[in-house]
Amino acid sequence: MSDAIVPKGQPVPGDPEKKGWLFKWTNYLKGYQRRWFVLSNGLLSYYRNQAEMAHTCRGTISLLGALIHTADSCTFVISNGGTQTFHIRAHDEVERQSWVTALELAKAKAIRAQESDDDEDQMATGPVAVGGGEGETEDAGGIARELAARFHDLRTCSELVARHGAALQRSLVDLEVPPTDTTKQVSERATLFRISCNAMMNACSEFMSAAAASSARMSRALQHEREQKMRLQEVVEQLARQHDTLEKTVTARSTPHAGGNGSGQGNDTEDEDHEFFDAVEEDVTAAMDDKNSFVIKVPVNRKNKVKSGESSDESEGETVTETQQVIFVEDKERGENNMGGTEANSDNDANINKQADNKEQNIVIWPHVSQVPVSMVDGHPRRTRVPDKPNYPLSLWSIMKNCIGKELSKIPIPVNFSEPLSMLQRLTEDYEYSSILDQAATFTDPAQQLAYVAAFTVSSYATTACRTNKPFNPLLGETYECDRMADLGWRAISEQVSHHPPMVAQFCEGQAGWQCWQEFTMTTKFRGKYLQVIPLGGASAMFPSSGNKYTWRKVTTTVHNIIVGKLWVDNHGDMDIIGESGPAAGYVAHLKYLPYGYFSKDTQRKVTGVIKDPQGVPRYVLQGHWDDRVEVAAVTSTSADNTVCKTGKFTVAWQRVPAPPDSDKWYNFTLLAAQLNEPEESVAPTDSRRRPDQRLMEEGLWDDANTEKLRLEEKQRGARRELEAAAEAAAASGAPAPAPPKPQWFTRAAAPGHAHLRHLYNHRYWECKQRAHWPDCPDIF
Repeated sequence: MSDAIVPKGQPVPGDPEKKGWLFKWTNYLKGYQRRWFVLSNGLLSYYRNQAEMAHTCRGTISLLGALIHTADSCTFVISNGGTQTFHIRAHDEVERQSWVTALELAKAKAIRAQESDDDEDQMATGPVAVGGGEGETEDAGGIARELAARFHDLRTCSELVARHGAALQRSLVDLEVPPTDTTKQVSERATLFRISCNAMMNACSEFMSAAAASSARMSRALQHEREQKMRLQEVVEQLARQHDTLEKTVTARSTPHAGGNGSGQGNDTEDEDHEFFDAVEEDVTAAMDDKNSFVIKVPVNRKNKVKSGESSDESEGETVTETQQVIFVEDKERGENNMGGTEANSDNDANINKQADNKEQNIVIWPHVSQVPVSMVDGHPRRTRVPDKPNYPLSLWSIMKNCIGKELSKIPIPVNFSEPLSMLQRLTEDYEYSSILDQAATFTDPAQQLAYVAAFTVSSYATTACRTNKPFNPLLGETYECDRMADLGWRAISEQVSHHPPMVAQFCEGQAGWQCWQEFTMTTKFRGKYLQVIPLGGASAMFPSSGNKYTWRKVTTTVHNIIVGKLWVDNHGDMDIIGESGPAAGYVAHLKYLPYGYFSKDTQRKVTGVIKDPQGVPRYVLQGHWDDRVEVAAVTSTSADNTVCKTGKFTVAWQRVPAPPDSDKWYNFTLLAAQLNEPEESVAPTDSRRRPDQRLMEEGLWDDANTEKLRLEEKQRGARRELEAAAEAAAASGAPAPAPPKPQWFTRAAAPGHAHLRHLYNHRYWECKQRAHWPDCPDIF
């Protein structure tokens, strides 16, 4: 970023909450540099000097959702989910603590401001409470009068205690010359004092009884209101369904008589509906009642606007998309005669299918893990389950008690919230249904191949519906290999290539002739009631025999009921799978994961999609549910403007295999997930199977696992501090800074035809494993 650019997010003018000189880490050559920091409106900004505040801001980080932790007595770190990280050093510990306190207060203030905005939005759109009937009003009034009377008695007793206490004090003063009458008077006053105290206690007891009785009545009233709310919600849902039915009926009756382009003055959605249904024929309208007929909004023009100062591969930026509604109906007369596109391509499709049949003779479709008779590892059959999850009660107080007096950065997340798998192993589960890619490798038609690649991307979300526990965060340099060439026909290698931000690189290859790669990193947004996980990395699938390569980015995952209630997961958003090279260049698959909605007319967890050729003509259509199955069908004919398409018969591209019947006792694992952490002798020293805290958790020793997890995390922090100290010493002496740790099995470079740097597999791991030679593996466990 040039010095003349003022980044977006510069704080608005106003009185700053705190400002002063601090030292900010720049790089390993320059080390810490003196900068002027200003904290204002929930934003921390820095400048080279005070004069720059009027025109040039060198950088700004939002404290909303940011993590603030101390590294040592003078240094603290601010990170907002991996995209920005500030390493800041103060002059002394007092100044550091002053800034950390101010930052925490500013962060809390920003969170409260956002929550108040959300509450105002909910109040503006939420239901309004309606008072009860006349009987309820009288009941509430009686409770109030009774409580007021009891409070008056309590106050009277308090006044008596005060008055007699004063008299008792005066009597005690008179005891300096103890006469007999004075002693008698003290005794009388003490007796009156006890009587008053007893009366006060009785009044308090009656007050508590009245309060308890009123609380019970309030609870019953609240339960009644809840039941009324549920009944009202059911009525609203029924009305929504009736409205949807009436809307479809009116549209079906009015569409054949509609003319022109539709001149309705409704909203944009209604205008789009009018434009779309003008082209629908009567027989197509009647076919819309079929369950395999649906409407998709397909993007026809998409432009990305990247924020200044950010690279396009690291930020989502702003996306401007023009969409077009396309209706798909099943052509039952020709459904079984054409499986490759429009009528003009029927002869070519016959040749393609013939080539695919010849190719299938050389490609093996490997079975699912549940269909393998016997799978061996280290000379014995693989396990079919993991130990049952212990029924340990989760005490928030015990967790908070162990955190008292510790720095925020040193508070570990207990394994009680985790499952005995690392993120590396969780990503390997994406290949449970690798047979879809085996099937895709048999096709020479890029459209049909892309349809099955799209079905494979949907299958990777199959287990997220019931898996709400968090996987272990990998340590920097941690790896995981999964070699299932002998029974499943694929093998994968994953490595944690970055710690700030956390990033995983993975490469998988199959015997059927496909290769998959992904670089997974993410950002999170916590909204109080739910947590959004937004993937930022990319993924690709390549078929070397044809040169076809497809790339995509995963959709957003939202975890609901974070604070109260049962956790549940939803996947939603748009996914574009783009053909980059080979005959598939220019082909695009657009998938839409529909978000969960109480009043949605579509079934929940639904996925729809369309595959278009380079000319924008729909060739295949996809529909299903990301937790159940996906079906694909070829487009047999299209209208002139590609807004009405007839499809062939739908075929199942992916069907989820049910989990073992008792899997709810062991973390809802599938059979493949249960085998991922099984010990193997010949894996690398950094493999996740050798991680001690994860192994202890799997064996049910959760207290030992928490202790070991804390040791590993502290060891990783110590290694980072040593590297930073060495860099500072080198900068002070003018020597070159030590090189940071580099990934062992992936190299950061630009892929062919791409300008952005990515972690590409260097094809060394399996050779080192064959020689049992691990000289460069770090000691992380």
